[in-house]
Amino acid sequence: MPIDPERQRQAKEYARIHHRLWALDLVLSALALVTVLALGLNVWLKQIVLALAPNVWLSTFLYFVVALVAYGALFFPLSYYSGYVLSHRYGLSTQTLRAWLVDVAKGGALGIILGGVVIEVIYALLRAAPAGWWLWASAFMVLLNVVLANLAPVLIFPIFFKFKPLEDAELVARLTALAARAHTRVRGVYTMMLSEKTTAANAALMGLGNTRRIVLGDTLYNQYTPDEIETIIAHELGHHVHHDIGWSLAAGTLSTLLGFWIANVFLQWSVAQLHYAGIADLAAFPLLGLALGAFGLIASPLSNAFSRWRESLADAYALQSTRNAPAFIGAMEKLANQNLAELEPEPWVEFLLYDHPPIGKRLKCGEAFATARR
Repeated sequence: MPIDPERQRQAKEYARIHHRLWALDLVLSALALVTVLALGLNVWLKQIVLALAPNVWLSTFLYFVVALVAYGALFFPLSYYSGYVLSHRYGLSTQTLRAWLVDVAKGGALGIILGGVVIEVIYALLRAAPAGWWLWASAFMVLLNVVLANLAPVLIFPIFFKFKPLEDAELVARLTALAARAHTRVRGVYTMMLSEKTTAANAALMGLGNTRRIVLGDTLYNQYTPDEIETIIAHELGHHVHHDIGWSLAAGTLSTLLGFWIANVFLQWSVAQLHYAGIADLAAFPLLGLALGAFGLIASPLSNAFSRWRESLADAYALQSTRNAPAFIGAMEKLANQNLAELEPEPWVEFLLYDHPPIGKRLKCGEAFATARR
């Protein structure tokens, strides 16, 4: 399927709007945190929370929940426009407003549960080890990410999507054999009912260890040939062959350590300037968010560059293992049309926001492989 010029026009328009919304969200988030600190709303909230819940664990959780809900409510119009209005305008969403709101509520509840655990652990470390809390917090976050990666296919994704074993026995055998050739053990091949929420296509190798499985979105399975599906899954298996889990864990650990160390330096300095009780003072919570947010923004281009490198290696593996450049190219063209993926974004956009090579570069990779084999 050749690239549709009209879809590319829409893709550029859609991407441009999203980039503006990303910048707006960034600016407004920073302004919100600065406003909270300038008006002393963080201290006011701490006093109310401590009056309602003197217990340190309960007060920490309550402070976090109130802050999270307030942030969600403040930015809900932006989330609604970005996540619901635009997706429908460009034909990428199949959800009703009610279904979308239910997903927002589920995401909020999950954020409160998981975020609450993280905040409780971090503040316990801030209280118990104010000098070295960042080391222990980094170790906890790395461990938590590994656990969540293992549990995601069986506990987290099913909250939002329906899964069922793929009934196409021939394709299951083909993909299982592909995994075996990559020395990857998978616990079955599943279909994820993406069509209940979106028209976009996706596939993945989900889970770790005993939960690892091949997952095809039904929007992909129903519209792509077996050869195209095989090359997409070969890309996912390329990550396993190239030990990308280990690479990502190492890079993530380094980034987490650096981020928490910077947050510690900033907290130690800022609480002294603002005369808070210490870095474990609940009033310093916005400062922690500001420090980690700023680090995330600065580190994001490096993280994305690392990811693009590993993704390009996975593309190369997909081409080498399947020896089917036409299927790879066909899959990329379909993904560009179906998912409204911009072929050639501006360099600054790719540098800042892309964790995969743009579709245009992936197509050129496939075309170069096809030319070399002639």
